[in-house]
Amino acid sequence: MHIVTLTTDYGSRDYHLAALKGALLVECGPLHLVDVSHNISNYNIVQAAYLFRNAWPHFPKGSIHLLSVNDLDSPNKQFLALQHEGHFFVGPDNGLFSLIFDPLPEQRFFVSNFASEGYPLRRIFADAVHRIIRHPDPAEWGQPAGEIVRRLSFHPVTQADQIRGTVIYVDNYENAVINISEELFQQIGRKRDFQLFFKRHDPIVRLSRHYHDVPVGEPLCRFNDSGLLEIAVNQGKASTLLGLQVDDTVQIHFPGAPSKSES
Repeated sequence: MHIVTLTTDYGSRDYHLAALKGALLVECGPLHLVDVSHNISNYNIVQAAYLFRNAWPHFPKGSIHLLSVNDLDSPNKQFLALQHEGHFFVGPDNGLFSLIFDPLPEQRFFVSNFASEGYPLRRIFADAVHRIIRHPDPAEWGQPAGEIVRRLSFHPVTQADQIRGTVIYVDNYENAVINISEELFQQIGRKRDFQLFFKRHDPIVRLSRHYHDVPVGEPLCRFNDSGLLEIAVNQGKASTLLGLQVDDTVQIHFPGAPSKSES
């Protein structure tokens, strides 16, 4: 049975998600449908890219991944099918895939044009999945896609002794995820002490491995399992308690001299 994952901004209140699943089952027969997330903020492809980028590698090869976020942001919307590392991906050509993959997979094809065909979204996705199942060779899917829509992601700003980053996501526990990777932190920090400044709060001056490394109710910073810095509160809600929201800026200072082994 084919695995099909679903990542959308549909929510669970309306009928759209159920209608999509129904169309997939009618068109393709028995499928193992897996919900990645349907609680993405409406039209927020940056949030969708972060969630999906950290989910899809954990699925077995041969999985088909559907992404339906901000699908109709232009009257001539194209839909893409991509193949990458034994997985298949279907979604709108709105820049989402450029935020997920770097570089973009070479195997990419246009599978539908909403404006010219007039299909509802569920029909577009059901047709695409059916085509992939019947024809695993990407050349059978549709027209090769050359240049597709690209969106620039925000990168941290670095200097010799500091990094300025941005909150890119607030998770279900209200931990604030920052676009600063552990690799970049180590590259700039070079084993120096640091001060993490955000809002008007006292700086955080040590990395934690676990949330319980600090007393209950105390703030901390750590690298999460996706390798990005996060600000959290042990058994608390960092976003609410510390006033951290998406697009807020944080700054890390490394005031000391680098260690001799790193200089």
